Amino acid sequence: MPDLVVVIAPDSFKGSAGAAAVASAVAGGWRSARPDDRIVELPLADGGEGTLDALESALSACTRHEVEVPGPDGRPVTASWLVLPDGTAVAELASSSGLGLMSAPAPYDAHTRGLGRVLVAALDAGARRLVVGLGGSASTDGGAGLLTELGARFLDSLGEPVVDGSHGLSATARVDLSGLRPLPVGGVEIWSDVTAPLLGHDGTAAVFGPQKGATPDDVLALERALEGFAALVDVDPTTPGAGAAGGTGFGLLVWGASVVAGAEAVAEAAGLDRLVAAADLVVTGEGRFDAQTAGGKLVSWVASSAREHGVPVALVAGQVTTSTIGFVDVVDVSVLAGGAAASMADPQRWLGAAGSDLAERAGLRAGAGDPHGAGGAGG
Repeated sequence: MPDLVVVIAPDSFKGSAGAAAVASAVAGGWRSARPDDRIVELPLADGGEGTLDALESALSACTRHEVEVPGPDGRPVTASWLVLPDGTAVAELASSSGLGLMSAPAPYDAHTRGLGRVLVAALDAGARRLVVGLGGSASTDGGAGLLTELGARFLDSLGEPVVDGSHGLSATARVDLSGLRPLPVGGVEIWSDVTAPLLGHDGTAAVFGPQKGATPDDVLALERALEGFAALVDVDPTTPGAGAAGGTGFGLLVWGASVVAGAEAVAEAAGLDRLVAAADLVVTGEGRFDAQTAGGKLVSWVASSAREHGVPVALVAGQVTTSTIGFVDVVDVSVLAGGAAASMADPQRWLGAAGSDLAERAGLRAGAGDPHGAGGAGG
């Protein structure tokens, strides 16, 4: 049977394994069944956590920089930013202002100063274009902390600077943008898969506040603070993506940034189309394949790229809860492991088993002269 070129391009399995670990485990399982195939590991991200790692893995000429910044609760953290081969600087909110950096949730006090400090460092180093990946935020400060680091002033009714976080935002009577640093000549892009507006039932406080420790009463207070901020600046709070990362998308829009679909942007920067065009099979996946995924997250971007090039695409997912029509093969890892708890307890083992299963069925299809034909499903 012929050797195959297989591109393994997953997202992370959130709470279980990062994208690089997923790609490595699936590739290892595949090689155990078909050692002569050429495997290309291409871990990806949707613009949120893992974006820097995905780009660094895909692009050999990247340079990573580290800078100490105030974390979302004020404690110092070491954050990273990346310079791509074309000179673009990429920052990732999760590494400087992410929920995972908090010792405990603090919905009123958490802030985005750290991300702002990273952007300042990149600008000071001469970045001519900035990309900001949003996701996994700890705060609901509307990006006020970030803007403060960039030179904006949030002032109370007495003209005094307010404290950080939503507490300060609720006391803000005036926003002075006169000292805001200008955009770099190449502009600023927001990479995110969140299309939520800033306010309302679908806004950032209502949808994401509870994930950051906010009670129903807290959500109402966070919403009021964001409403007050939106009334003080000339930016439309209904802009899709304004609600990303606790309203950090809105703060970046105030600066003059533009919103880009994160999954598509990461895939393009990582060279997905070029690799897919040379492949016999693409394997993608994420922790939970559901109706939201099918509607436009990273897995759907990878699948679309494969189909545009006439390359079959297989799916590995921690759990599958929606139709998988269009995939040549599917493995539901929770079914393979006998339950979600078992698969989460040892993700490397079961992802490897998924890779082996996919490889064996791909071999059967190739041996039958139909590498593009439908295969069996693991769930």
